[in-house]
Amino acid sequence: MTSQLLDKAIEQTFALLHQFKRLTVRWERRTELHDAFVSLACSLICWRRLKKANS
Repeated sequence: MTSQLLDKAIEQTFALLHQFKRLTVRWERRTELHDAFVSLACSLICWRRLKKANS
């Protein structure tokens, strides 16, 4: 994978994560709560992509 493709993939991932308002500003004081919300957001992004690919 070239550097440009990797940069594009990273930018796209951050753009998708910024759609989740809870993640745009970190309100949680505990790191594990923030990590849990990031994991949940990533799971939802993957689920939406798989759902769209099957349609």
